[in-house]
Amino acid sequence: MNWWDRTQIAAQLARAALAWLRHDTSYPSPVPENPKFLSARDAATLVRDGDVVAVSGMGGHQHASIIYWAIREAFEARGHPAGLTLLNVGGQGGRGMAPGTLEELGRPGLCTRFITSHFETFHAMLDLAEAGQCELQCVPFGVLTFLFAAQAHGKESVLSHTGVGTFLDPRVGRGSPVADLDDEQLITVHRGALRYRIPKIDVAVFNAPAADRHGNIYVRRCAVVGESAELARAARRNGGKVIVNVGLIVEEGYDHIFLPADMIDAVVYHPDTEQTAGVFHRTYWPMFTTESDISIEEGLARVRFINSLIPAIARRTPADAALARLAATTLVANVPKGAVVSIGTGLPEQVAPVVFDAGMLEDLTLLVESGVVGGLPAPGVYFGAGLCPDEIVSSAELFKRCVARLDATCLGVLQVDSLGNVNVSKRGDGPRHYVGPGGFIDFCEAAKTIVFVSAWMHRGEITVNGGRLRVIKRGTPKFVEEVDEITFNGPRALKAGKRISYVTHVGVFELTSRGMELTHVMPGIDVREDILNCAPMKIVLPHSRQPPHMPRSIVSGQGFTLRWAGSA
Repeated sequence: MNWWDRTQIAAQLARAALAWLRHDTSYPSPVPENPKFLSARDAATLVRDGDVVAVSGMGGHQHASIIYWAIREAFEARGHPAGLTLLNVGGQGGRGMAPGTLEELGRPGLCTRFITSHFETFHAMLDLAEAGQCELQCVPFGVLTFLFAAQAHGKESVLSHTGVGTFLDPRVGRGSPVADLDDEQLITVHRGALRYRIPKIDVAVFNAPAADRHGNIYVRRCAVVGESAELARAARRNGGKVIVNVGLIVEEGYDHIFLPADMIDAVVYHPDTEQTAGVFHRTYWPMFTTESDISIEEGLARVRFINSLIPAIARRTPADAALARLAATTLVANVPKGAVVSIGTGLPEQVAPVVFDAGMLEDLTLLVESGVVGGLPAPGVYFGAGLCPDEIVSSAELFKRCVARLDATCLGVLQVDSLGNVNVSKRGDGPRHYVGPGGFIDFCEAAKTIVFVSAWMHRGEITVNGGRLRVIKRGTPKFVEEVDEITFNGPRALKAGKRISYVTHVGVFELTSRGMELTHVMPGIDVREDILNCAPMKIVLPHSRQPPHMPRSIVSGQGFTLRWAGSA
């Protein structure tokens, strides 16, 4: 990237920050002759006390910010609407820092129940729960999308094996309640499976790129479509309302109609409505669409530059780069060409660029839970979008495809234990430290091969010296005797015939009938000093007692290559 590209990107982000500060919820309708077109302030009056409000989108995508602000302002001015139940698949908070996210509704008395799959970014809701002012309920991402689709067809529940043997299974853990076990249980056991339900949706809210003057909705040049259609149909089926925030007014026939005007109750136009975090629909970035005008390589450089400007985004080290190469090596050694692979957030994001750099991206289909298929999953603040994607489908359609076929998944971890169980959902005690599983459990249930990608220690220090790794400082072990919460049930997955690898800075473990077996070690790592003496987890060594070392090229990157399963 040259200095001009960097200047333009920085200017775009500055314009977005200014828009967050000067938002106008009374911005007038550009189509006064059509009563469907309302200001955000007027649209907020459609939300009643006690409504179940479902919002589409994940992460930085599909923020209907102007509507969130309008609902919050109405509550602060009049005390209404109050006592809302909010539904979102996850991650659409701002960690208590970024404005214009769903956290705008995290006010005492405004949001009294919150149902999602991933809580970590919703600091406002977690603080309310810590104070006993908001009920928290956890349902897996994929299951939530199926529940939205089910309500659209008049069904009240979904039966699934997703979550069996995890904390969501009332026979194993607490089920859906997060903060208070006396809260309503949304999950019951039914003949060895789990039956999930959610309350009926009264109001659907989502962000879409454009509407025509009749009120038809279009999604051309979106970054994600999320759960928009499923939520709209569910709200309609339940006799509720559909509120759409758009950033463009276009002519009829602009594209195929995503949702017809007769399904929409209110269209809220605002020129600063975002395609994705910091990017307006009116100045959309093609690289996040199926009409990209730049290469993946150029798009990745732009995203990495933006991530470098954001303090909350983790800074990756040379040791992390070595970990990504090791994880990519493990992945491609266990899947055939043409495999379908889902990519999780965090360290697993780093695996995809390694596959791309090796020239193997055309022989894999990578996808993420938002519904983006193909291309390269965008890392950091734009996770959930894709660079030069092949398709953008609804998240419900994405998980439906995964149930039919998901060859492998790359996912992160917080803890791993002696039975191969994984915790990604609980970081500490109390609701303030709760994370939730996101789509993790759904992907683990669907995938044939699972590659977990994890730092060896929390807050440890590992350095790279040439082609060797060295543990400089021991941190808190992530590989423990027993996890704090079972988000992935190792014995159950092993019994189902799944192949399960745990890739770390120090080497690779596989879950076998013998236990957690150390199968490969990174160059420079001492098995006894750096692994056996560092982890409370019971570790099984190969029958030879000497796990092989990986080549130094994985650490240095020099001469590094990837090989498909079965290749010489």
